Amino acid sequence: MESLKWFLPKFTAPTWLDVVIAIALCLVGWLIQRFVIQKIINQIVLFFKNRHRHFQANVLAQFNKAIGYAFLTAVIVLSLSYLIDVPLFTHPSTKNFVLSIMVFFAFKGVYDVLHFYTKQPLQLSDEEDQNVLLPFFLRISKVLIMIFAMFTIASFWNFNLNGFLTGIGLTGVAIAFGIRDTLGHVFGGMSVALDNPFQIGDWIATEDQKIEGTIEDINLRSTLIQTGDKGLVYVPNAYLVNRPIYNLSRREKRKCEQFLYVAIDNSEETLRSTLTAIHKEIYLHDQTEKEMIHVYIDELHHDYYRLLVRFFVTTNDTAVMLGVRQDILFAIRQIMDDFAITLVSPVEDEQSRYKK
Repeated sequence: MESLKWFLPKFTAPTWLDVVIAIALCLVGWLIQRFVIQKIINQIVLFFKNRHRHFQANVLAQFNKAIGYAFLTAVIVLSLSYLIDVPLFTHPSTKNFVLSIMVFFAFKGVYDVLHFYTKQPLQLSDEEDQNVLLPFFLRISKVLIMIFAMFTIASFWNFNLNGFLTGIGLTGVAIAFGIRDTLGHVFGGMSVALDNPFQIGDWIATEDQKIEGTIEDINLRSTLIQTGDKGLVYVPNAYLVNRPIYNLSRREKRKCEQFLYVAIDNSEETLRSTLTAIHKEIYLHDQTEKEMIHVYIDELHHDYYRLLVRFFVTTNDTAVMLGVRQDILFAIRQIMDDFAITLVSPVEDEQSRYKK
């Protein structure tokens, strides 16, 4: 009691009745928060969702906890004010502390909103075409919110921010030299964000084919990619920036290319008829690109012609593409049989000619 009087000179020792009333105020405040305020917030959230205003609904839902904690804190401070007969909200010794707590909960609400959208970035917009690096910027925003909250609360206590910032600046320069590689990955991620070459869920591949898979997530230093064998690979952002990236998910058609080797003793007329039949078969397939069909003899060798068959399938689905390619190959096999075209193996032919 004596130490409390030193801190609050006008402190009045409470009676047992004051204690009971203070506890009752806390209990009533908890009941109001639990069964009134929380219910009202839930109803407002439901109201927004029913009118497809999902952003407002999500923001209010994430602020729900912060609002509840701030209200309970206010109730507790009010109860203590009654208990010791000192207005803690305005008393010089406690007002900064109470204000700091309220500001903390306000920033906590903003932080919860950012954290929610970091985990579910696609809910931030109704658009299907969402920036894959949105979680990257949301994480940066979370850090900035925490720093801003710290500086705001520090200003209530007359903390010397200039000296602190100067020290942080000098320390930051020293640290920057020690984490050059990490900073390179971070700025690499920012470069990827500006170019926006892919989105979450896209299937990408590097030019050297060392990395190929589906984008799962991106953070400050690396990008998470799930490979075809369901493995997870953390790829440094600087690695992606310094290499050509193929976004395979944005293809509208797939190329199919096949080389056939026919004996040179096949007649020209028969070969031309065969090429026309193959071209027609590809053209009549309902899933091939009609304007890009190449069926030609493109190389002449001593004992054989090389026949090029190239066409495009109007899909990005690998299974569909392989199915169409299989159909065309079976059709080509039948056409070769119908025209009695003799196929040869160029490797065997070269070996045979070498022996002769």
